[in-house]
Amino acid sequence: MLVAIPDSSPPAVCLELDGWRLLWARLELAAPAAPPAPGDLAELRRRSAARARSRFELARLPEDATVAAVRALFRAAGCDPTRYRPSSEALLRRVLKGEELPAIQPLVDLNNCLSIDLAVPCSVAAEGSFAPPVRLRAGKPGEAFASLRGPFHLEGKPLLADAAGPFSTPITDSERIRVREDTGRAWLVAYLPAAVLAPEQALASLEALLREAPLARLEAVGTAGTEG
Repeated sequence: MLVAIPDSSPPAVCLELDGWRLLWARLELAAPAAPPAPGDLAELRRRSAARARSRFELARLPEDATVAAVRALFRAAGCDPTRYRPSSEALLRRVLKGEELPAIQPLVDLNNCLSIDLAVPCSVAAEGSFAPPVRLRAGKPGEAFASLRGPFHLEGKPLLADAAGPFSTPITDSERIRVREDTGRAWLVAYLPAAVLAPEQALASLEALLREAPLARLEAVGTAGTEG
């Protein structure tokens, strides 16, 4: 099912992997004349990290219901989550070891804050960097892309693909969809384990972050997937 705010529809998605739901959110940065203050972004990152430290313990992170559910979905697709960690778990481990969330770009920073608030992988793609329809599927033998980390093999990994090929995974994203310093609009997608986290909860967390630091406008929302 897709639910869209009129005139700005989320991408049509076909889910070939069971157990996932996707929350799509189209975001537009605040007007260039009033960009988010660096201090506001830093405080947002700090508060998100503090919430994570109050909620999770590093040694017991795999026991969390959401973390465990994401790991199970990785395994079902053919990916070992202890070798290729979900991006959310990698961020949480960094924060729980005492590091801070990095300052990258306002939309990316928002994405990372949401990811650790929800304990699920989140991705942000520059508007126009992919073309619907989109498929959530497992990577095929021999598939790879140029990721934000360098060459990345995709076989057995959950991924999003359009007609041009894979562009995002809940581990890392492709260079094709990179959000750059001058990116003003983007699609954020949260990879949700349907059994434990509803899109409404994820959206509420995103809206709460935008109230904490009104750095962007939420222009459209959509979901794809089934319950369970």
